[in-house]
Amino acid sequence: MSNYLIKNGSLVNEGKVFKSDILIENGIISQISPSIEATDNVTVIDAQGNYVIPGMIDDQVHFREPGLTHKGDIASESKAAVAGGITSFIEQPNTVPNAVTQELLEQKYQIAAQSSYANYSFMMGGTNDNLEEVLKTNPRNVAGIKLFLGSSTGNMLVDKQEVLEKIFSSTSMLIAVHAEDEATIQANLKKHIEEYGEDIPVRCHPIIRSEEACYISSSKAIELAKKTGARLHVFHVSTGKETELFTNDIPLKDKKITAEVCVHHLWFTDKDYDKKGNFIKWNPAVKTEADKEQLWKALIDGRIDVIATDHAPHTKEEKTKLYTQAPSGGPLVQHALVSLFEAKKQGKITVEQIVEKTSHNPAIVFQVEKRGFLKEGYHADIVLVDPSTAWEVKKENILYKCGWSPFEGQTFSSKITHTFVNGQLVYENDIVKDIRCGQRLLFER
Repeated sequence: MSNYLIKNGSLVNEGKVFKSDILIENGIISQISPSIEATDNVTVIDAQGNYVIPGMIDDQVHFREPGLTHKGDIASESKAAVAGGITSFIEQPNTVPNAVTQELLEQKYQIAAQSSYANYSFMMGGTNDNLEEVLKTNPRNVAGIKLFLGSSTGNMLVDKQEVLEKIFSSTSMLIAVHAEDEATIQANLKKHIEEYGEDIPVRCHPIIRSEEACYISSSKAIELAKKTGARLHVFHVSTGKETELFTNDIPLKDKKITAEVCVHHLWFTDKDYDKKGNFIKWNPAVKTEADKEQLWKALIDGRIDVIATDHAPHTKEEKTKLYTQAPSGGPLVQHALVSLFEAKKQGKITVEQIVEKTSHNPAIVFQVEKRGFLKEGYHADIVLVDPSTAWEVKKENILYKCGWSPFEGQTFSSKITHTFVNGQLVYENDIVKDIRCGQRLLFER
């Protein structure tokens, strides 16, 4: 394994930006100091003018393996992730078959051990009838329990109140929820099918999967967490109204209820449906400009703790079907960080806050061991960002297996130049090296 010395960069860590060198030895950050002398056994990288940040920990992705690998797989999507500065990911259980037994869950870890460019963890899926399996989950090496309170792939909708209460009261592990009220969505969908048939205009998506559907479900989950003392993490908050459910009055490490927002809800609005169509059809739906502004406000003031992607690729063919047949979700891991640096340029967020919300806070929320910070003794998951090189997202430079991006045609002002995973340089200047050195994430619990 090569050792590296990153010199002259602007390190971003724990609310500070400072000039320093950083030495990587045997996969670990061994020294951070203003001036480190190069020795014969290190490769020197000059990071002058660049930010040096801890790699993003994406707490919600769908990499589609097993069972849906025509859309993406762990190798292809983790490759795109490291090109986007994501060094660790937490993948969701709605693959085929759903990861709802310990055996099926472990099979995913075995695939990733052979093929992942980035560090990985997989959530255990809860259903209406697998509590016994859920309770066998090892908190040391599994990120958490995932519950879909709105419809998803396979048998993963948990809609029985007594089951939810049992899960919430039976485990001390983090429970992450997709919160949309299924009854509200189905009633709204029925009305729209009566009006339009199968060819519903996609601009109706946020009316069908409405603010009300999100708020009903999120508020119920939070109420249940407070009642049972469960550790709850609400994925992809998409409405301004939901932000009122979260607080910023205690340190993150002491919060029992935390929230995540995804890059697409911070970037797109319902005005974009006419141009982008089903290619920005996500669940929960992209909503109004006012919702977007309130999400940004809650993110910056600390009510929302984490930024993620909910990366969920589908083929172009699938996305060009009629509204009722086109699946929800889109690929985002390659372009998430640069979209946040674009928001920085627009004055919406600072570089310190980007690192806090994409690296530090996911590590705190999930209690990830020795990752998410630039600290001596930590795993060297490090990303270099050039803040002043513009580039355009084009078909030729998209790495997702599905071959498209909702950001296609967008010019970004910043560029990821280098990504280190466990001290190995896996991405350098537009090239992903065939180094699959991702490790299984461990958790301090």
